[in-house]
Amino acid sequence: QVQLVESGGGLVQAGGSLRLSCAASGRTFSNSVMGWFRQAPGKEREFVAAISWSGGTPFYADSVKGRVTISRDDAKNTMYLQMNSLKPEDTAVYCCAASRPYKPISYYQPRMYDYWGQGTQVTVSS
Repeated sequence: QVQLVESGGGLVQAGGSLRLSCAASGRTFSNSVMGWFRQAPGKEREFVAAISWSGGTPFYADSVKGRVTISRDDAKNTMYLQMNSLKPEDTAVYCCAASRPYKPISYYQPRMYDYWGQGTQVTVSS
């Protein structure tokens, strides 16, 4: 059974940092695109960042570019999102996602991903 489990969320003051983790089990995702999305109350799910297989090319939403870094450790089947200079508008539930192996996708579109975690809450206070 494939599972993605996020951790690392919490409450932080504006300007602070958090590191989110997404641990995968049930299969290897070393050949999958993996991504982070977030959803704030009353808003649509929003692309945050994604990372390709084979070299790990990162992609970022303009709203977070320069403040977050996505990375992956395929030996641990784990993906990370380092978030710095957090703002109140970053408050949301953050979910990780993964595609099927070798599937070319439009990384910013949630519907292209095949596996999803339950999410971890990130709250940034002003």
